Amino acid sequence: MTKVMFKNGKIFTSDTNQKYANAMIIDNGIIEWIGGDQDEIVDFQGEIIDLQNRRVIPGIIDAHMHPLLLANSSKQIACTPPLVYSIGDMIKELAKMIDEEWIEGWGYDEGKLEEGRTPNRHDLDQVSIDKPIVITRTCGHIISVNSKALAIAGINKHTSDPAGGKIDRDMNGEPTGVLRESARLLVLDKMPQLSMEENATRLAELTKSLYAHGITAITDLMASNKPMDYVDIYTLAREKGLSHNVVLYYMWHDLKVNPILNEENTNREQPIHIGGVKLFADGSVSGRTAWINPSFLGDEDNYGIATTSEDELLEAMEYAKQHGVQLVVHAMGEQAIDLIVNTFYGMESWIQDGPSIRIEHAAMPTAQAIERAAEMGIAFVPQPIFLYAEIESYLKNLGIERTKTTYPINKMLEAGIPVAFSSDAPATAWADPVNPFIGIKSAVTRVAYDGTDTGQSEKIDVETAIELYTRGAQQITRIPNIGQLKSGYQADFIILNNDILEISPVEIEHINVEETYVKGISVYKK
Repeated sequence: MTKVMFKNGKIFTSDTNQKYANAMIIDNGIIEWIGGDQDEIVDFQGEIIDLQNRRVIPGIIDAHMHPLLLANSSKQIACTPPLVYSIGDMIKELAKMIDEEWIEGWGYDEGKLEEGRTPNRHDLDQVSIDKPIVITRTCGHIISVNSKALAIAGINKHTSDPAGGKIDRDMNGEPTGVLRESARLLVLDKMPQLSMEENATRLAELTKSLYAHGITAITDLMASNKPMDYVDIYTLAREKGLSHNVVLYYMWHDLKVNPILNEENTNREQPIHIGGVKLFADGSVSGRTAWINPSFLGDEDNYGIATTSEDELLEAMEYAKQHGVQLVVHAMGEQAIDLIVNTFYGMESWIQDGPSIRIEHAAMPTAQAIERAAEMGIAFVPQPIFLYAEIESYLKNLGIERTKTTYPINKMLEAGIPVAFSSDAPATAWADPVNPFIGIKSAVTRVAYDGTDTGQSEKIDVETAIELYTRGAQQITRIPNIGQLKSGYQADFIILNNDILEISPVEIEHINVEETYVKGISVYKK
């Protein structure tokens, strides 16, 4: 590949030493030079591309998402607006899959449904009593199933709640079909599994849409080695056309049974590698399963569900430490975040070039948790799209004043906590859950899609939001030499149709990616 000079651009680099540039020279996929004035370059030999004064930013790194779930959810019934506004709509849509062995739906949020409640077995039995039906709530922590699915899983009046889970029951003690946290697995483990080939093909099909959103590096925060190994699935997907850098985070309950980490699969120079060990400390705010304090609004006995223990955290940490990978813990509520921070407080880091411990979501950290996390270099990985898209559930579950204090990005940054932005796609109630510009808009306006103020004191500026989706995400995912446009780094960048640094923040959601480059090569053009 010959050298290429990109000139006449408005380049935002995410490099703190040189935030802006107009031109860059790329040699063999790596930025050789970037600067303020292309006129400095004399006798350049190579291709010249005119950026036509358009805004350029580094490629987006989504530090917390679920590509395999995203790929598979695209084959299910979308139980979200603009298709579904009520349980009645949902029943009609699900009926379209009546010929399938299992009928599956994704993405409902009871806060957006006319009935204002979670669909139950009786609702879903109207679609079919002969075919099992499973629909997953937007958060991914709760499912609703019909009577047939309950029967296949052997769930009845006498079934006990599993550890870290809850089977909802009616006044007579009968299961309602709503299964929370680990109780979901009673049904999910009975479902037919896609083949390696099917999973890999679906992942490869995501490639273009990720590039169309400007996403050049991805993560999978629910990787497993059963029934098949995610490294193998993603490797096959790569052969089929998935060309992103991928960091996988493996579920601790799987690694405990089958400890597969080794020097090869954790090697960060590999385009697909394992970056961490993942646990859940609680559930979701919107699903009322986050482990919080004080309790949920209007439900004074409900403090959510704790899904791990100090002993389990320490056991997982030892394994992560042994293999030089991160310990990654999902925690939304105050009590869940406190458990993690207090368990590891005062312990030494084991990773030198990034955070040893990541707290995913970190929705409701206490002042002490923020202070201690900063002191220890624990990273927080929040998703600004949650407040934007799921505002109804937050208001109902927490109330307006408490909602405004969730995801306190400003406080995190001021304390010195490493922060990365991400989407958690598809686990949010938005038709286009992976879109980073929705997240950026939410972070810089702190206003939800319906106009609700979500806490003006925690809004950040646009440059910072971009940095948290690029340099910040790189520093936390630890993928080498990406996330900034600077000499020696990979030339991953996107050209926008509008100047994100100059337009009104409320317009940011309408920004489109005109072109995406990876290693200096165009991989997507609108």
